[in-house]
Formats: sequence, structure tokens, C-alpha cells
Amino acid sequence: MHLKKVIIGLLILSFSFCSKKEINYEVPQWAKTVVWYQIFPERFRNGDPSNDPSTADIQGAWPFGDDREIRIVPWTSDWYKLQPWEQDGKGFYYHAQRRRYGGDLQGVLNKLDYLQNLGINAIYFNPLFEAPSLHKYDAVCYHHIDDNFGPEPDGDKKIMRREIPDDPSTWEWTAADKLFLKLIDECHKRGIKVIIDGVFNHVGVKFFAFEDLKKNQQKSKYKNWFTVKSWDDPNTPEDEFDYECWANVRSLPEIREGKSGFDRGAWRYMRAAIHRWMDPNNDGDPSDGIDGWRLDVAEKVTRPSWVKFRKFVRSVNPQAYLSGEVWWEKFPVKMFNAAGWLQGDMFDAVMNYRFANAVTKFFINKNKKITASAFDQELEQIRKDYPAEVNFVLQNLMDSHDTDRLGSMIVNPDRIYGHNNTLQSNKNYNVRKPHADEIKIQKLIVLFQMTYIGAPMIFYGDEAGMWGASDPDERKPMLWQDMTYEDEVSHPFGLERPRDKNVFNEDLFRWYQGLIKIRRQHSALMLGNYRTILADGDRDIFVFERATETEKIVVAVNNAERIQHVRLNLPGKYWMDLISGDQFIGVDDQLEISLDSKSGVILIPGMETRLAQENH
Repeated sequence: MHLKKVIIGLLILSFSFCSKKEINYEVPQWAKTVVWYQIFPERFRNGDPSNDPSTADIQGAWPFGDDREIRIVPWTSDWYKLQPWEQDGKGFYYHAQRRRYGGDLQGVLNKLDYLQNLGINAIYFNPLFEAPSLHKYDAVCYHHIDDNFGPEPDGDKKIMRREIPDDPSTWEWTAADKLFLKLIDECHKRGIKVIIDGVFNHVGVKFFAFEDLKKNQQKSKYKNWFTVKSWDDPNTPEDEFDYECWANVRSLPEIREGKSGFDRGAWRYMRAAIHRWMDPNNDGDPSDGIDGWRLDVAEKVTRPSWVKFRKFVRSVNPQAYLSGEVWWEKFPVKMFNAAGWLQGDMFDAVMNYRFANAVTKFFINKNKKITASAFDQELEQIRKDYPAEVNFVLQNLMDSHDTDRLGSMIVNPDRIYGHNNTLQSNKNYNVRKPHADEIKIQKLIVLFQMTYIGAPMIFYGDEAGMWGASDPDERKPMLWQDMTYEDEVSHPFGLERPRDKNVFNEDLFRWYQGLIKIRRQHSALMLGNYRTILADGDRDIFVFERATETEKIVVAVNNAERIQHVRLNLPGKYWMDLISGDQFIGVDDQLEISLDSKSGVILIPGMETRLAQENH
């Protein structure tokens, strides 16, 4: 017990050291000015039904051994309703993993106008590489886009079969690869940055090197790419072949790492694939490639691997952005932060789950709600833990493909933020659509998200009013204005639920659109320093300032369920709310405003005040 305490104490000291020592390094400056939009490709838009997956395409993904014919599920169908071919007694959550809706890259291309109209200027794609699952975290290779995301799946398969996968000199560009390059180009023309999911901790069982390893065992030239715990004995009927895999999931074998990081052979292949997507023309100009990487299960990969990864990526594109998936709850909350990954030698940012957790506890929770002052303290701790530059580029998300959706979080308060808010783990999780008062909370959260320090990130469809529990229910097909959807009336366990109209929420879309526009039009909200002005725990009022040398903005939030008057000590006579356009007049540097319940304002000095500031 004494030794355990000593170890914990040393860990606390090490993390404290990481968080307190001054670390100065430059992050990509463009990453301070973006609003991220996360796209789960299979569920965003089916732009080309001719490439829809077949039964053969999904072999090698869970559930294994089911070779029955699959059919593309109608995009607009009731999510929990079992289709005629799914009514075999296995239940919704079995078939949810076999379902395919046909989302593809052409669908994204077709909806770039929508994304530009929303106002986002950076996209994070969930995995795009060839893989049998719907989520693509079980790669078959790293150097090809999944053929079902492109226009010619059969032709792409022929190209891949004639290559030597670990020999880049044999690689060709498939139709899916070329379409992705076209998508990058179209995004860049619109001022939209693109990063993709890099899943370098593990691969799928259909990964070319692992298939060879399983077949040839000790004779495989890839035997050092993986950590084999036992080989198969050909003299026995049993299969003794065993290997290290992610989270003990047998379908996701881990790539082996040594003291210097990734296995040399595996890293040689990975380097070539990484370079392929960052500089497709191989001409030293990365402008035609992706703008960075989101790195999956980052804490499962060792520091030496990420250090060499960063060095190589930055050698290809010095302005490439690297964000790691680091879940705060992996360690005791008071002890853990992601500072160890943010010292200038690995990542520029992380997906800011700590931000989402704090926001959830202040804005969403009821019985487990924290006060405004506690909220302020949590946010301050995050800012202190990370280098100053990093705070501007953290991906400030509320939900993702790994959590329940923001709307459903509000319907189901007082839960621990994270992966586990699924119906499988809690059949009483409320599947209904958010009511108007709950949408009001979502709007308030978005207001805060778009004005706080860091880069806001939207999970596809939140702006349209989508809702759902954690995996797989947050991965419904995107809700579009030009489609008519069935009402949601089904429940996966046959429980009663209300009939919910599944329609695009135009009002919510305009709210997101307006706040994104405000953020991108004002340098203070992207580049300004942060200062808390008021954290009133008794009245649930939170007020803060974002300021540059030339612009100051004050954000006031009323998180209470009643109208409240707030008096602020603000120099200057005239102020205007950027949301409503309402004007406010201060007296003797005192500004009094009235805030509706669950609402906020974004205040900027009025013309007279701004002229005075400029003259000063």
C-alpha cells in the first residue's frame, strides 16, 4: 500500500510538472480561426448509390460469420425500426452493426454548399481508409480510401489486388483516392481545412500484413509488425495464435512498438502512406494534401512513436495540425490532464473532453449541477494545465461519434460524460426528441462554445436537431432539408416512447449559423485573451471577456430558469448585443442588462465607445 501511494504521488508530481512548466511552441496559426465540423462518412450523405456496399464488402467486421445478404437501409426510415430482412430475433443492436446507409465522398461533395452556408471552415473526417466496418477503425490498409466511398468499387479492388501493399512503388491511385483528392481541392477552394482520422495504434484483421501473419505465422515477413503472444501449432486442431490487440478486442490487432516507437517495417509503410495524403503530387508542396490528423486512442501509443510521427508530419507540412484523442477520465480526475501530450513534441491539441465535461455539469445537469464559480474553476484549471498557445486550438466539442448527442445529453441529465451513455447499458435512457425548452439549453451551450477560447467543433447534424444515445445511436443518417423522414416511434427494447417528428430544425440551424458568423467576424473571439468578469453561483450568472489590442467583447450568460438583471462594471457608454442588435447605454461605467432565462448576450462597444478607444 505504501509503494502504491509513492507511485501515485510521483505521477501527480509528474503531471503537475507538465502542467506548470512554461512551454513555448507555435501551433498552426490557422487552427485558431476555425470552426470544426465532424463528418462520419457512412452517415452523412449517399451521393452515389452505385457504390453502395455489398455483403462481401462487410466481411471481416463484427458480427463475424454472418454472410447473409445485406441491403441498404432507407436513409429516411425510423432509426430503431427493424427492416423486413432484420426480423430474425437477433435484435436492433446486432443489426445496427451490419447496417449500411451508403454515405460516401460524393455525398460530401454534393453538400459543400450546405457546409459553407453553415459557416464552418474545417472538417474532421472519421476514418476513410479501406475497411469492412461502417466506422472504418479496422483498416485493411492506410494508403487507399475505402472503395465504397468512391465511384468504382470493382475497379478499385482490381487495382489493390495488383499492388504489393508495403511497396509504394507499386501503388496506384484508385477512383476513390482521386475523388478524395478532388474533395480536398474543393474544400481548399472554399477556405475549408481538412484533417482525417489516423488510426495507428491498431488495424483490422483484414489488414494485409496481419492476414499474411496469420497465414504464414513465424515465416511471415510482417512478424515484427505485431506482438505475437503465441503461434499456432500446426500439429493440433486448435488455433493457438494469439496477439496483442486494442482493449482486448480480437478484431483490432495492435501495431508493435519498441523503445524507439513503431516497428521499423511498419513505420516505413506508415510513413509512405502519411506522405501520400499530405503531399499527393510528391512535389514538396503540401497544399494539395490534407491539413493534419486527428489521432485515434492517442494515449495507447507511446511517446517515441508520436515524437517521430510529429517530426515527419511537420517535415512534410510545417503548418500541419495534430490533435490527439485523449480521454480525461482515463485517470483520476484531479490528477489527470493531457499536458503530457502537449509539450511541443507530439500534438498541437486534443479533443477537449474536459471542456465538454465541465459544460455538461454547469449547463445540463440538474441534481449534479455545479455552480458558476465551480465551472469557472474547472475552465481555469484546463487553461493553466496547457500551454497558452494550445488553449486557442483545442477542439472544443460537446459530442462526437463516441458520445451521446448534445440534444440527448440535455434530455438525460446527471450522467457521467463519456462513452457509456448507451441504451445497452441503461435501457431507461430516454430516446425521445428534445423539447423546446431543452433546445433552448442547447442554444445557450452553443453560444458559450462559439465565444469561449479554443476552436469549436460540431458533430454532424447537431445543427439540424439530431439526437441519440451513445454508439451506435449517435450515428444516425444525417437529417436533411430535402428529405421526408418517417416519424420515430420504435424502441429497441419495445418500451413506450412518444411519436417524434424527425424534421430538419431550421431555427436551430440559423442559430448555429449566426453564432459561427459572429465568431468568424470578430478577432477577439478567435484570438483574444480570456478573462472571467463574473461567476455568480447564487444566481447562475457567468460573464467573461475576450479581448485583443484592438477589440473587446463581453459575453454574459444567464443559466438560470428565470429572467435576471445583471449590473456590470464596463467602461464606455454604448454597447450592442451582436446576436439581437439591441443597444445598451451605460451610466458611470455601469451597464445594466436584462437576460431572459437560459440565454446570453455577446456585447461589443457601441460606435461612440469604439471611436473613443481608437482615438485613445
